[in-house]
Amino acid sequence: MRKTYFVLATFSLALAFTAISCGDDDGGGTDYASQADCASFPSSVTSYDLVVKPILDTYCASAGCHDAITASEGIDLSDYTKSKNAFDKKDVLCSIHHGKDCVAMPQGSDKLDDTTINILDCWAKNDYPE
Repeated sequence: MRKTYFVLATFSLALAFTAISCGDDDGGGTDYASQADCASFPSSVTSYDLVVKPILDTYCASAGCHDAITASEGIDLSDYTKSKNAFDKKDVLCSIHHGKDCVAMPQGSDKLDDTTINILDCWAKNDYPE
């Protein structure tokens, strides 16, 4: 009987430590969009066509990276639908933020400036306006 309690207690502690350690990472579990300060970037300012597409074309959807032909890592940021889908289902914001356990993007370049990152966060937070 004591052995059963010992095994149960050990398992419970292991499970508790696992849950605690998983909650502290800065990886894909972080919701960067919800943390964004969008007071100066309302949805009308963060529209895909006017603001987001030029950013993605310049830094992400260039030839050999996340363009329609290459779609590196299965991420195609060449048009609205594919970009929205990638931001919604992949850890794109984590990569752009250089978050823990994410591949830092743009690869081989410096992190984007805070204003540009905040625009992309607000695009996601404002439900991806076109």
